[in-house]
Amino acid sequence: MTIVTLGGVTIGLAILTATLIRWWPGLKALQNDPLAHAGRLLPFLAAWAYGVLAILTIGGIVGWIADATLWISNWLGDVALVWGVGGTAGQPAGRTTYLPLTQTGIAIVLLLTVGIAVAAKKSRHGRDIKLGAWCGICLGTSAGVAGFAAVPLAQAVNAVGGVVYGALA
Repeated sequence: MTIVTLGGVTIGLAILTATLIRWWPGLKALQNDPLAHAGRLLPFLAAWAYGVLAILTIGGIVGWIADATLWISNWLGDVALVWGVGGTAGQPAGRTTYLPLTQTGIAIVLLLTVGIAVAAKKSRHGRDIKLGAWCGICLGTSAGVAGFAAVPLAQAVNAVGGVVYGALA
């Protein structure tokens, strides 16, 4: 499992910042119709939650792709920190303990993977879905607030998996 570095978290936060700036409708527009404007963030947020869950899967193709994405993001972020602003590379910024996904939770993540892949390909929100998943992978194991979101997401997926597959047994 790849541990997120300060560079990886920086890439995740950069994606989040760029998305929020592109989304921002202006204060007046947001006050007039907050639900419509907030709804435009839903594809990104759903994919972000998926990215967090994907990085928690430690095996298989989904786990390998998530780890490779995090490794590349760590490298890109570290390069940007060193060459862009004179920082230091490779500083760990992750947690060392994770809430494991159960077998049924992992099965739900597989189903979510299919949904995200199809939505990214067929939806007009494909860019937001891809960026949301990338952002979730980068921030899902961080030690900050975003990393703490992994615990309730993992618990929810484990519970849904238990209900769905428990009913089928």
